[in-house]
Amino acid sequence: MADVVEGGAVASHDVQSLLSSPDRDFLVRNNGDRVKVDSLKGKKIGLYFSASWCGPCQRFTPTLAEVYNELSPKGDLEIIFISADEDEESFSGYFSKMPWLAIPFSDSEKRDSLDELFEVRGIPHLVFLDGTGTVLTDSGVEIVREYGVEGHPFTAERIKELKDQEEAAKRNQSVTSILVDGSRDFVVSSDGKKVPVAELEGKTVGLYFSLSIYKSCIDFTPILLDVHEKLKAKGERFEIVQIPLDDDEESFNQAFGSMPWLSLPLKDKKCEKLVRYFELSTLPTLVIIGPDGKTLHSNVAETVEEHGVEAYPFTPEKFAELAEIQRKKEESQTLESILVSGDRDFVIGKEGTKIPVLDLVGKTVLLYFSAHWCPPCRDFLPVLTEAYEKIKAKNNAFELIFISSDKDQAAFDNYYAQMPWLALPFGDERKKSLNRKFKVDGIPTLIAIGPTGRTLTKEARNLISEHGADAYPFTTEHLKKLEKSTKIELDEEEDEEDDKAAGEEAKEGGEAGEGWVCDGEVCYKA
Repeated sequence: MADVVEGGAVASHDVQSLLSSPDRDFLVRNNGDRVKVDSLKGKKIGLYFSASWCGPCQRFTPTLAEVYNELSPKGDLEIIFISADEDEESFSGYFSKMPWLAIPFSDSEKRDSLDELFEVRGIPHLVFLDGTGTVLTDSGVEIVREYGVEGHPFTAERIKELKDQEEAAKRNQSVTSILVDGSRDFVVSSDGKKVPVAELEGKTVGLYFSLSIYKSCIDFTPILLDVHEKLKAKGERFEIVQIPLDDDEESFNQAFGSMPWLSLPLKDKKCEKLVRYFELSTLPTLVIIGPDGKTLHSNVAETVEEHGVEAYPFTPEKFAELAEIQRKKEESQTLESILVSGDRDFVIGKEGTKIPVLDLVGKTVLLYFSAHWCPPCRDFLPVLTEAYEKIKAKNNAFELIFISSDKDQAAFDNYYAQMPWLALPFGDERKKSLNRKFKVDGIPTLIAIGPTGRTLTKEARNLISEHGADAYPFTTEHLKKLEKSTKIELDEEEDEEDDKAAGEEAKEGGEAGEGWVCDGEVCYKA
């Protein structure tokens, strides 16, 4: 939590001069009422820098309103909206959703001076002042997001107290301490039945953090459902409690309505608290709580995707066992084990001709994960094409397979037409397993598979970018010799300019595919 300081001391302000102008001594409400600035004397004040065009602001404002509505009846808190909107109509529409006061939109000079005084570099931004005008914190957004009304009175001492409470709760963790909140001591089933949290004590519990409209969660739910059904059929003491992060009740009800497991109520305050408590960083997340109430694993979603019911009971011993199984699989990996699935034993060439995977055995094969909508992919394609043609001219025991993340068949066809190599058919079910196997979370990605079928490197894209065709055959021994012989020294200034240029190019044209975000030279899953 950062305090605004001036000259090494905590900043303090005269509220009257801070919020007034020479020709204005009042603030406004969204109904047009005027409130004298001097009526705020002695109150705690939140200066809320925000704007209607700002997506994060739109999402944060309802959270702040909930906190304000609960605290304002005490009479010691007021929030002042300082708008960054560009026209009065936008300001008025946005301000109409706010229960607090605002600097009049017409007083742009005061709004600008407050931006400068509090060094507002991004919005939403929330500065809290105490009753004397002394700055308590300029991290109000983070505090309200994390602690809500519990963060009041927003002092450093209060935040330390809350953090100490969290640490103590983790040390004494139980299913009850995790899931019970205030007067609610139950979770709910899909038919609306209230199930006491006490019934979960002594069981292994999976906390399933999910967003029903998020594609990764939509894909993962059937896998988890299968695991849940199999463990129940075996009589295992295992339960799943969904932690819904949805905003839309209809979407949640539609997704949860047929589920056999339990859930926290939608929009329950505990949901956001658990996001912070378990330091959630990705979706889906499946946290495992052991029979003793302690956290066994912070996220087993990826393991469940890969191993299914075999991942149970999610203990360190089971993970060690799975790691050994995985090691043996990798040692015995072949091109067929990677690329053949059921009757899908082929890739395609130009004009859609089927090429048996068997024809590629014994060759060095590159797996190229890419898409036309991805600017970094389009930038890399000419570099890869040049390297491919040079390698093929010298050694025919080499091939490359395009694995598409394009939006539709037409986009795939248009992009693939620019390529001289092979491909998986568009929409092929094997793409999902390849993504999972090689943990592909960004494109372009280039995986090198050696003649024996073993993985040589997952960094072939960087190697091609740096060495071109000379990176072949991508073996550890060859790359060591290559690095030693070339002794490449990058000039920092030139490298920064290249990175900047690449970033600018990545911004030009092309819209990222759904569920992806392009950042510089890589497009990542959102």
